[in-house]
Amino acid sequence: MIWKILKRLFFLFDPEKAHYLSMDLLALGMKIPGISYLLKKSFEFEHPQLKRQVDGLVYMNPVGLAAGFDKDGRWLNLLQDLGFGSIEVGTVTPLPQEGNPKPRLFRLVKDESIINRMGFNNEGVEKLVERLKKFKETKNVIIGGNIGKNKATPNEKAVEDYLICFRTLFDHVDYFVVNVSSPNTANLRSLQEREPLLHLLSTVQKENLSHSKPKPIYLKIAPDLSQEAVEEIIQVVKETGINGLVLCNTTIRRPEYLKETELLKETGGLSGKAVRPFTDEVLQWVKAEKSFTIIAVGGILDPEDGINKVKQGADLIQIYSGMIYKGPWMVRKIKEGLLKGQ
Repeated sequence: MIWKILKRLFFLFDPEKAHYLSMDLLALGMKIPGISYLLKKSFEFEHPQLKRQVDGLVYMNPVGLAAGFDKDGRWLNLLQDLGFGSIEVGTVTPLPQEGNPKPRLFRLVKDESIINRMGFNNEGVEKLVERLKKFKETKNVIIGGNIGKNKATPNEKAVEDYLICFRTLFDHVDYFVVNVSSPNTANLRSLQEREPLLHLLSTVQKENLSHSKPKPIYLKIAPDLSQEAVEEIIQVVKETGINGLVLCNTTIRRPEYLKETELLKETGGLSGKAVRPFTDEVLQWVKAEKSFTIIAVGGILDPEDGINKVKQGADLIQIYSGMIYKGPWMVRKIKEGLLKGQ
């Protein structure tokens, strides 16, 4: 009930402004004695059976926050209090960049979906590290680092950008996600092709293995790939020895079942409820070949969605658009649903 009222208020604002406003207000509320206690109590829900050990990391629960929600690590303490088992920061690039021109974020309210063409807007990896260092004092959650390349960096030199982010973040995150699947950076998705992908992942993994305690590395792919292309990527994952896949990023497709037809002209990646059939399809393809970790994201808006992803083979799940439409209490609801569904 509370979120329904708040959502009506926040939805009066531009989506990007509403994102920062809602998170800043919630963060403020968490600092006020009394209100802070009540909010934390309303979010609290953990159970020993929700714990997961994946690639050497122990997650208090399998529900993570997907990359893009807190690119620059502004709200880490707040997001930790919401009860996530993991928080993925980024996508971050070596240098700060503005991203694409505004407006660049659109709500498809009737479809409980989002179109975004943000374009890796972020304050740069050094600024993110500053915040992660401060967060270390209160950290009690798994942190992932989603890394990308600057828009001005040509694909031929993309590996250098990924290495800069990897090296800079290494001591401050628990795992890495290599993002080559955003549709909002020109030609980025061509890095999903076998040869450039093999070169990129081999180079990053070589750097990773030079450390005494390497970190888990995952690759985030698009839901718009053919089954043949996905099978090629699976082989690259096996050849390079990275830990698995994040399925999936946003889609550039505009399915016929979308109700918000006036927004179909907007370019960018589609996420939320509308992308679920596409991510489920890729999940099925990967599940058949599974010999590595699968992190499922895309179309999780209620406990049943989370349960279905796990039943389809996901080791961990992530949410993003669901936070916008269902509010912060959905984290607890999904955890309760997963516990009952085990």
